[in-house]
Amino acid sequence: MYDGPVQDLIDELGRLPGVGPKSAQRIAFWLLEQPQADIERLATVLMTVKEHTRTCSVCFNVTDEQTCRICRDPRRDRSLICVVEESKDVVAIERTREFHGLYHVLGGSISPIDGRGPGDLRIAELVRRLSDPAVEEVILATNPNLEGEATATYISRLLADTPGIRVSKLASGLPVGGDLEYADDVTLGRAFNGRRYVGDE
Repeated sequence: MYDGPVQDLIDELGRLPGVGPKSAQRIAFWLLEQPQADIERLATVLMTVKEHTRTCSVCFNVTDEQTCRICRDPRRDRSLICVVEESKDVVAIERTREFHGLYHVLGGSISPIDGRGPGDLRIAELVRRLSDPAVEEVILATNPNLEGEATATYISRLLADTPGIRVSKLASGLPVGGDLEYADDVTLGRAFNGRRYVGDE
């Protein structure tokens, strides 16, 4: 529709999640109106985050160091591990200020349609972490949709006979079919406080 680089920019912006063709066009023309220095700064930040961002060697959260800020924090409760699908879910839970333990980021959920099974997630790494005698509870905080529920069910069955470990799930109140990142802080906080133990269902 447009010539050369402008259309290339619109096409690339259109690949971003939640950005449709009209939004991509609007963003592209907004970028064209910005000063050169602002565009260069944005480009530098994009390259820097790609080059220096890695996953935490313990919990697999996004970080720019060997271990993330949460895993390094001595004030965190090391008896609790909250299992989430993605790093953005860590941010959502941290906003509630209700959870003070550690995290484990799976890197997705079980989804046969997408060809993603348990072996494609960081479940084996989670099991290895449970050899630490300090760990007493695993909280399953996967998204309340079909894939998230399947993932939580798989992990709860896998850990059912692990000695000294209780497995809990977030309480209802989170919308079925939704994503944690879109849940409001109060709802997510109440779900955490009202979590139920899997063996008690």
